[in-house]
Amino acid sequence: MNLFNYFTPKADTFYLQSDATIRQAIEKFDYHKFSVVPLIDKDGFYVSTISEGDILRYIKNEANFDINYAESVSLEEIERYRSYSACKSDASLTDIMQLALQQNFVPIVDDRGMYIGIIKRKTILNHLLEANAAEVK
Repeated sequence: MNLFNYFTPKADTFYLQSDATIRQAIEKFDYHKFSVVPLIDKDGFYVSTISEGDILRYIKNEANFDINYAESVSLEEIERYRSYSACKSDASLTDIMQLALQQNFVPIVDDRGMYIGIIKRKTILNHLLEANAAEVK
């Protein structure tokens, strides 16, 4: 199985810059309707992921939080409950599937650690369903 048959390239994914503000993240989460997204630094390297829950926990713990404050806080300052692990582009199917059991998507990086896209759990499951249906016939 060629992993790139199931790959969504960076240009087709939603991600945030790690130095984006909470307000920018909230607006993008609201628009795109995703709950977890990759964070990349200004040079394109994969940093981690951030979730709506991470942002909500931060807001809950800030007693005087307001929208103006949200414009001054970088996503780098927010503690992550759980960050998604990334795989290199030459990872085995087994490695990808093990991560996909725990994550909705697997961020893919090149040999330098640059974010190049994702493989979605849904895509893997669809492949397995199609393969199973073909075997049944």
